[in-house]
Amino acid sequence: MSEFAELGQTNTRHMFGGHGLYYDGIMFGLVADDQFYLKVDDTNRADFEALGLTTFEYNKNGKVMTMSYCHAPEEIYDYPEVAAVWARKS
Repeated sequence: MSEFAELGQTNTRHMFGGHGLYYDGIMFGLVADDQFYLKVDDTNRADFEALGLTTFEYNKNGKVMTMSYCHAPEEIYDYPEVAAVWARKS
């Protein structure tokens, strides 16, 4: 994804019916159902919650499964330096 050009070399791999986005061998992003999500943990969860960004969920055999990824903030698409900051947090 060109949004992360300032981060450096990134790679994608097919997974979860979508694609995982990797930097230096670590997955930090997920593309699923034409939506982009960033990895969330205890160190960055508050940043996502403060913006009201929603968690990636999918249906498995009638049960809603939640993963540790949230929608990426819209500003990453316009500002590569902001995208790099969010990617590093993720």
